[in-house]
Amino acid sequence: MAALSENMLAVSMLLSVVFLPGVLAACPNPVLIANTPGWMEALSGSCLQIPCSYSATHYTFGKSNVYYGIWLKTYSNVNTHPSAAIFSSSGSVNIYSLKMIGKPSEQNCTTVFPDLITSYTDNYYLRIENGEYKATDICHPLHITVKDSPWSPSINVPSDLKEHQSVTVTCSAFTPCPHSPPQLTWNLQQDSLRQTEENTDGTFTTKIQENITLSDTHDGYNISCSARYPVIGGNKTAETEVTLIVSYAPRNTSASISPSGLVSAGSWVELSCSSRAKPPPRFTWFRISKNGVINVSMGPAYFNATEGGEYYCVASNDLGNETSSSVCAGIKDSPWSPSINVPSDLKEHQ
Repeated sequence: MAALSENMLAVSMLLSVVFLPGVLAACPNPVLIANTPGWMEALSGSCLQIPCSYSATHYTFGKSNVYYGIWLKTYSNVNTHPSAAIFSSSGSVNIYSLKMIGKPSEQNCTTVFPDLITSYTDNYYLRIENGEYKATDICHPLHITVKDSPWSPSINVPSDLKEHQSVTVTCSAFTPCPHSPPQLTWNLQQDSLRQTEENTDGTFTTKIQENITLSDTHDGYNISCSARYPVIGGNKTAETEVTLIVSYAPRNTSASISPSGLVSAGSWVELSCSSRAKPPPRFTWFRISKNGVINVSMGPAYFNATEGGEYYCVASNDLGNETSSSVCAGIKDSPWSPSINVPSDLKEHQ
């Protein structure tokens, strides 16, 4: 009776965790829970490190000192589909040359999947065997997609950039296999800080960073970053480019007058101001008179010339201002005499 009871328990446990994919009757109360990202992408010709841990709830777990981690492909029922088992840490099967770098005895099933090809795209199920405890997590399969094209890196730049501001620019690339990270290069300094970091879900990201003190010359500057992934037989490369938008105070402010030179009293004269700035500047005109500086107008200035004088403009935005050199408006005391054009070498009858 005792043997029968144990057999019934084992059968009951197996039935509670081994079903065909999509049948989730066992999910409300699983006895094995695999912790993976759930969905991962990989690059053909490269490797993939699968972050994996697990928890087991059945009372028979831990009764043996021997733990085996097993990966199943496509099917979760190893009894009806024995060929689904592609790897066992026992060494009994290893079709794809996987390596479980985690220790199943410590509930760590982290695995490295080398030399992937696109046909490896599929669902993968974790199975743990520990003495009489044998369970497969059908509720949390890991879906792996193997693609031929690499991932484009991402360039992170703070928003609302202003001149004189010190910012950190980061180029990041998804790193499916930290043992073979992508090589990042960009058109900033090549001695930029480089590092491969582990993310909260156990995946990895490779980054390069550079600190920049911004000036007006950085406005419109293109930052390009490329990620070169080593694969069997060579490399696969992807590139990303972003354009910096930097606000800066007015530069190269100048004033002009039209018409230039002496004008008749009462003539209309136009004063114009130009400046390079972002955001576009506001212009204010001033006249230097005997009584001091007088605010003439905002924006382009048109005035009826009654007396001469010096004028200058000030370009300003939220980041600063700049003053132009002055221009002179000269007033002629009397109108110009008309000119008469007569041909030279005149002769009679001509």
